Amino acid sequence: MESSSLISFSLIFCFILFSLASNGVEARRPPSISYLISEGLFDSIFLHKDDNACPARNFYTYESFVQATKCFPKFGNTGNLATRKREIAAFLAQISHETTGGWATAPDGPYAWGLCFKEEVRPQSNYCDSTNKQWPCYPGKSYKGRGPIQLSWNYNYGPAGKALGFDGLRNPQIVANNSLIAFKTALWFWMTEQKPKPSCHDVMVGKYVPTEADLAANRTAGYGLVTNIINGGLECGIANDGRVNDRIGYFQRYAQLFNVDTGPNLDCENQKSF
Repeated sequence: MESSSLISFSLIFCFILFSLASNGVEARRPPSISYLISEGLFDSIFLHKDDNACPARNFYTYESFVQATKCFPKFGNTGNLATRKREIAAFLAQISHETTGGWATAPDGPYAWGLCFKEEVRPQSNYCDSTNKQWPCYPGKSYKGRGPIQLSWNYNYGPAGKALGFDGLRNPQIVANNSLIAFKTALWFWMTEQKPKPSCHDVMVGKYVPTEADLAANRTAGYGLVTNIINGGLECGIANDGRVNDRIGYFQRYAQLFNVDTGPNLDCENQKSF
């Protein structure tokens, strides 16, 4: 559970973001994400997340998702209506792949099983990069994948915690124990530029400007570039990669539910990773 001090920090953090979003002209908040994704649509997207077979049963709630988006007022609120819907669909598709419990012959299809897991089940290591001195690992802690985006490595837990008001290095397990924080970490990763990578948000809303290195690596704007940002080192530059295809399958299903097209460049098989 969140401590009272953490709740207070989160409220202050969100208030500051709302103030910045107004650009000093208006004091009104941006519209809630719920005007684009109702609870009914959310439930139809994640048909099986609360099944007994899913370890994250009853963890990823609609209320936590909506509350978390309030700390990132540009998410789902940038561009025209189609762009806003497409970004939300892309975000939900990527977190669905990261937490999928689906399989080829699963009930309702393989793309109806997002948000089934809240942490990595059999991590290959404790995901500690001991060479990173800015965000040093805390003894005995694992920085394995947790939450909707499967936040991994000390160099992600540290800055995520600093931005969101929890100690990501000393208490990384909170991402798998607190639904609101879990969604916030996923949105933090989505919205935050980590050079040389652009933010996933900028890519999906048309604000990505490729560098010379990007052009040489064929990193073209589209959903495939988002996959490259998230896990390009393992998945991109490979023809017909099953993991990439799974991400695309989720996106195509969700885009249809949002009644919006996916846009071009869905895969990253011809892109070099960052």
